[in-house]
Amino acid sequence: MSNLEKEVGDILRQKGLTLGVVESATGGLISHRITSIAGSSDYYLGSITAYSNEIKNKVVGVKQETLEKYGSVSPRTAEELAEGGRKVLGADICLADTGIAGPGGATPGKPVGLFYIGLSHGINTYSRKHVFGNDRKQNKQDAAEAALGMLKEYLDSLK
Repeated sequence: MSNLEKEVGDILRQKGLTLGVVESATGGLISHRITSIAGSSDYYLGSITAYSNEIKNKVVGVKQETLEKYGSVSPRTAEELAEGGRKVLGADICLADTGIAGPGGATPGKPVGLFYIGLSHGINTYSRKHVFGNDRKQNKQDAAEAALGMLKEYLDSLK
């Protein structure tokens, strides 16, 4: 485990920004890492673990047509998770993930280890594709690390 969660927390605190997280395939691991830092309540508002498509749609606000057309593991879904989570949680920035942790769940064109990380802040929303390996636990850890790294990179760009 890196020190990304502390670095991200320090920057969020310095900038007076709040963070929310919507997790699917990581199942709460990103939130766990963020809240492992003392004082994270200064900037961390909370999370939604949206594992099923029903929760993605009804709680977070991912469009049903997005889920049907692109699937739950897609750049569009990651972006809608981040945007919806930002609104529902009332956060300045929202980080989101969706992926196939494995060992099952692969479909044609969507292998085990495929993840999309979404980020939404203000008018900016984007996602990144990652393909990790075949180990479920490692994939979740790699996705959490990638999400925190993406957030740090974004926060650094605001300086």
